[in-house]
Amino acid sequence: METIENDANVENSEGTQEDQEKVNWGRFAFDIIETLILAVVLFLGINAISARVRVDGFSMRPTLEDGEFVLVNKMSYRFGDYSRGDIIVFHFPVDPSEDLVKRVIGLPGDHVEVKNNTVYVNGQKLDEPYIAEVPLYGGEWTVADGNLFVLGDNRNNSNDSKDWGLLPQEKVVGKAVLIYWPPPLWDVLEHTNVFAAQ
Repeated sequence: METIENDANVENSEGTQEDQEKVNWGRFAFDIIETLILAVVLFLGINAISARVRVDGFSMRPTLEDGEFVLVNKMSYRFGDYSRGDIIVFHFPVDPSEDLVKRVIGLPGDHVEVKNNTVYVNGQKLDEPYIAEVPLYGGEWTVADGNLFVLGDNRNNSNDSKDWGLLPQEKVVGKAVLIYWPPPLWDVLEHTNVFAAQ
């Protein structure tokens, strides 16, 4: 009788151990699924409010350099207005698969004129300490409703509104807020008031 009871105890012990292992594996699988779901939710949430863009080229020198990565706030203009001097990322109207980064110079209703190596908006000279060099071109543009006039900071080496016209606001991805890569160049972007000196 004693031998039988001991065998039963061993069997019960093994059964309990197997059950415990099943519970542990079930809990582990649940934790993995929960983590993956949370990661997907966070990824979608972060992408809904921000974007990460690589600067390609030198059109925004000296503010942005080729190869830098910029964080973009996609919510900026859902809760706020555009301002002259904002650095924005947008889908290129000529090729929507390409994203560009430029500075807002003219708002709807503005008259933009470039003459004598200087940019004027509504007859007022802009204060532009951020540009690489003065513009060596001229022209006049009136900004229609729902559009923006944008220029690169590297004025004479930038494909921008002077070349392809006004930027429809629905093409705007968001406002560039900081350089996050490479780490030594990490910096919050300044959105200069272009009328600051007036």
